[in-house]
Amino acid sequence: MAPLNESLATTIDVIETKPIAVPKLKPRLQENCFNLSEGILRAKHSSPILSDVPQNLTFTPFATPSSTDAPFQTILRVQANAHKGGFLGFTKDSPSDLLTNSLGRFEDREFLSVFRFKMWWSTAWVGKSGSDLQAETQWVMLKVPEIDSYVAIIPIIEGSFRAALNPGENGNVLISVESGSTQVKESSFKAIAYVHVCDNPYNLMREAFSALRVHMNTFKLLEEKRLPTIVDKFGWCTWDACYLTVDPATIWTGVKEFEDGGVCPKFVIIDDGWQSISFDGDEPGKDAENLVLGGEQMTARLHSFKECKKFRNYKGGSFLASDASHFDPHKPKMIIYKATERIQAIIEKQKLIREFGEHDLPELDEKIKKFSEELNAMFDGEQESLVSEDVSGSGMETFTRDLRSRFKNLDGIYVWHALCGAWNGVRPETLTHLESKVVPFDISPGLDASMTDLAVDRIVEAGIGLVHPSKAHEFYDSMHSYLASVGVTGAKIDVFQTLESVAEEHGGRVELAKTYYDGLTKSMVKNFNGTEIIASMQQCNEFFFLATKQISIGRVGDDFWWQDPHGDPQGVYWLQGLHMIHCSYNSLWMGQMIQPDWDMFQSDHVCAEYHAASRAISGGPVYLSDHLGEGSHNFELIKKLAFFDGTVPRCIHYALPTRDSLFKNPLFDKESILKIFNFNKFGGVIGAFNCQGAGWSPKEHRFKGYKECYMSVSGTIHVSDIEWDQNPEADLSEVIYSGDYLVYKNQSEEILFMNSKSDAMEITLKPSSFDLFSFVPVTELGSSGVRFAPLGLINMFNCVGTVQEIEVTGGNSILIDVKGEGSFMAYSSSAPEKCYVGDKEAECKWEEETGKLSFYVPWVEESGGISRLTFAF
Repeated sequence: MAPLNESLATTIDVIETKPIAVPKLKPRLQENCFNLSEGILRAKHSSPILSDVPQNLTFTPFATPSSTDAPFQTILRVQANAHKGGFLGFTKDSPSDLLTNSLGRFEDREFLSVFRFKMWWSTAWVGKSGSDLQAETQWVMLKVPEIDSYVAIIPIIEGSFRAALNPGENGNVLISVESGSTQVKESSFKAIAYVHVCDNPYNLMREAFSALRVHMNTFKLLEEKRLPTIVDKFGWCTWDACYLTVDPATIWTGVKEFEDGGVCPKFVIIDDGWQSISFDGDEPGKDAENLVLGGEQMTARLHSFKECKKFRNYKGGSFLASDASHFDPHKPKMIIYKATERIQAIIEKQKLIREFGEHDLPELDEKIKKFSEELNAMFDGEQESLVSEDVSGSGMETFTRDLRSRFKNLDGIYVWHALCGAWNGVRPETLTHLESKVVPFDISPGLDASMTDLAVDRIVEAGIGLVHPSKAHEFYDSMHSYLASVGVTGAKIDVFQTLESVAEEHGGRVELAKTYYDGLTKSMVKNFNGTEIIASMQQCNEFFFLATKQISIGRVGDDFWWQDPHGDPQGVYWLQGLHMIHCSYNSLWMGQMIQPDWDMFQSDHVCAEYHAASRAISGGPVYLSDHLGEGSHNFELIKKLAFFDGTVPRCIHYALPTRDSLFKNPLFDKESILKIFNFNKFGGVIGAFNCQGAGWSPKEHRFKGYKECYMSVSGTIHVSDIEWDQNPEADLSEVIYSGDYLVYKNQSEEILFMNSKSDAMEITLKPSSFDLFSFVPVTELGSSGVRFAPLGLINMFNCVGTVQEIEVTGGNSILIDVKGEGSFMAYSSSAPEKCYVGDKEAECKWEEETGKLSFYVPWVEESGGISRLTFAF
């Protein structure tokens, strides 16, 4: 469900609401849809959902709790569907901090699931048996065709224990329950998993998570929260552009390059590299310097809330006159390449030592020394160029002030930080008031089958400098209040799941998370408007059940990987399809609680257009991580995504896989296209993507390329692929509309008509390619009988999203407000007598054969880019 409209959302207090008594309504005598008897769990008299259910497993029908802070309408909705769900529990003979129990077994039943493939990230998986599930499954949806329904099984949190599903032998589904502390043990659970049944897979997820919201009362649904201001904006993130080398000149130059290209960002994310961090053994208070690549910083800890030397050295007014013209925009890339050469030499040396025991390697030692000296020389020159006369202050506050003074279009300035401060937390000998302590990083056994991860390995190496839980609120408030005072408007918070591995002495992972997230929530409300946080590396059920009372946006995919870090040259292609799968299927559950963010990408990448099309209809913000310098930006592509003023024509919901994609494997089944749908104010859109060519290997526990699957695939497109009843702004007439739709094919610019009875459109997509299909209901003008449908500006990927308002007047004219500049197109069954843009008559082109009506629309600065178009017949 999408967020409430602005008029209603503004009435919601961002501060945590207090529980209210649940209204006592006359109960509706409906028998619960589930029945557990004789070792079989059935739903609505179906064939067994789970068979061979152990005797120690219990089923308890859902009952609304006595108090909750959920909105009244949510409570009513949950009560109306209470008969569709219930809880599974079990009892063991002896208490433990880690328990596993079978829920029963299923075979020959299609399922869709989401599992954690790394500590931080999750993705989709399909199969037909409980044994096909992957470790750390967050939820599973079963297809139950005999009752034309779907069943969800969702492991949840009970008390101090958190659950996940795992595969068992002979079709068994195992539930693993853990506290994360050997000091916290239990043997009995009444509600450790939730089951729900519904005849619509999208309503299934909404109803199930609404029930859990009321039952658990520890999180809020997306529809209850306001979105951050960046959600419909275009932005730039520094990470892939310069990694840890980020500094004021890099940021200034990056924003200027976008402005020069005709699209100035509305927000900037200053990613990792701005903080004051150091390594154990370093002089306290002195920053680690000359870090470049991700991984180098992952054993460092935070020693100050203030910015590091690179930013402290910025002098007021330094760049205002020169526009940082001294800065070589190619330098960050040159430094990255040199650092890469150095690290590759180090890896080569380590490999020889490991495989042959060879330690005397003078040639490699000399090469490493040479690369290190060259790298340090690059940094020494760069630091000198940043220092100038102090005109009006210095540091981050002065830099953000000057940045906004120069780039008037820039609103949001976010910075990166890890949940625990830096990757390895806080240095105990600094910031002593926070009572931090280095704690061993103990990985849950549930992650044994997950993918090898550099970040996890480095954190295990050094442990986490964990701020004492009693100081969590002070920790976040101190950090965020400082950032707010120096002009920072929000934060991208990474590495959320670290808490699960450092909870031994703090009551377990659930209790530690509750304390930290409570402190974070209070700081968000005080310092960042209650909304300006992007959550990342957070794709575990714990985060969603405990951290989302306030957080309303988060990443739904792994990082954008421009190439395969493991060296597969085809990875530059197949990793992009993998990204689409992560984001699409994760949105099914994450979208219940947060606005899905599909992450950044680079506009000069070989698959940039593929990424851009998905971001255009994702429903979230659009931001890039382009390198600096000539040739690093594809402005022709960028202008298909963002308006001149840095806003984007955002869809009004979040993109979801179509129903016929739910139980498919669009990565390596050699036949399926990924299709996603979304809504605009005046229509819908379908994106079709060929993602074939890679996927998860259960045996190797990693993603890999499947070259034999990198091939063209075919499928169909139909207006019914869009789940019109999921549109949060649609009234009943739109949901049951059975008239004609105008369909616009983005790649060929063809138009055609389709209704619910039409045959499906057949398509074929080459590897790593896509197409977009926009659907607009055809309007018939009363007295004239003219049939009309506006597509908006077709130079934008989400063309229908440019249409702001439509009004039929007098039976023979139509008024349309459209935002942007470019080629407007509509279908009109006859040529209009007059066309106006504003109060000026426009020369339009009408094709009698196709009905295409088109003309150029200029950008109107005075009205925020919106033009009033009038067509008289």
